[in-house]
Amino acid sequence: MKLFKLPDLGEGLPDAEIQEWYVKEGDVVKADQPLVSMETAKAVVDVPSPMDGKIVKFYGKPGDVIKTGEPLVGFELDEVETPKDKGTVVGNLEESTDVTEDHFIIGSASSSSRIKSTPSARLLAKKLGVDLSQVKGTGDLGLITREDVLNESELRSKPKEGFEPLRGVRRAMLTSMVQSHEEVVPVSIFDEADIHAWKTGEDITARLIKAIVAAAKKEPALNAWFDKETSSRRCFAEVNLGLAMDTEDGLFVPVIHHAEELSNKALREIIDEYKQSVREREIAPEKLKGATITLSNFGKFAGRFASPIIVPPAVAILAVGRLYEAVVSSNGTIVAHRTLPLSLSFDHRAVTGGEATRFLGAVIESLEES
Repeated sequence: MKLFKLPDLGEGLPDAEIQEWYVKEGDVVKADQPLVSMETAKAVVDVPSPMDGKIVKFYGKPGDVIKTGEPLVGFELDEVETPKDKGTVVGNLEESTDVTEDHFIIGSASSSSRIKSTPSARLLAKKLGVDLSQVKGTGDLGLITREDVLNESELRSKPKEGFEPLRGVRRAMLTSMVQSHEEVVPVSIFDEADIHAWKTGEDITARLIKAIVAAAKKEPALNAWFDKETSSRRCFAEVNLGLAMDTEDGLFVPVIHHAEELSNKALREIIDEYKQSVREREIAPEKLKGATITLSNFGKFAGRFASPIIVPPAVAILAVGRLYEAVVSSNGTIVAHRTLPLSLSFDHRAVTGGEATRFLGAVIESLEES
């Protein structure tokens, strides 16, 4: 039996959730025929067959999460047929010649003090973090098979009563937040921009993006990536701005590439297009990659200030709070001015306090222009 392992369905995506099988066990399929619909953190993708053959076994059912590189489908091939190694739109499809059932016993079969398992089961248990001493073998003489390890892993991963597993975008958010917590050294600074001079009907989001572009030109250290492996950073001339969008499914961050080249009108058209694509879960994966800095406008809900989370490799995120009327002194008179609260988080591994404050100052300067 040939194993078809789940390929990387995006840029380094760790897993994907099975949505729908298009075929059944026992079906004979052709290379490139769609096998299954998989939901990643970024999109829903159809995965094609990498070869001609008969489907012997599925390694998951709808709702199951399969890790990249783990078995997805088992194929039975014609002995005279040479399977094709397919490179497809979802990446290089990896197949394995490993046999899933191997009755070679590790250790002595007569010793009750040793755990009896197949080599493939032992390797899989190590990868999944399964303690073989807690697994009941269903093979001959209590032999632990690969299936036993998979069943134990699935049992352990089931949520407790009353809990629902995080799926799709929310699961990706979990991964990103944990990565940020483990890697980033975050610092947040806060200030406000007086936008009293704005004309009626100004597009707040477009103005914020323009302000970030202006600030990145003056202080490029915030429009950058940090590589922890080499302790190096890359500052960008172009501004590829990630725009956080809240949905019922979770948080999406589509990227407006080369924002510095776009007019306010063009920015608004892209923002509206992204909103619709995100709402309908039809946004292209390439439009979710490559952010050099992020903007989060949470103020339309509630709250003035926050400590927004930086997602590596980016080093900064600007969050905007709820617009309010601030009491200020103007020419000896007390007046109310529209004011935008601003929160800037930066990664102190790559950005100094001086660079961050100069950047935020440049954002405020741009926003306070009429």
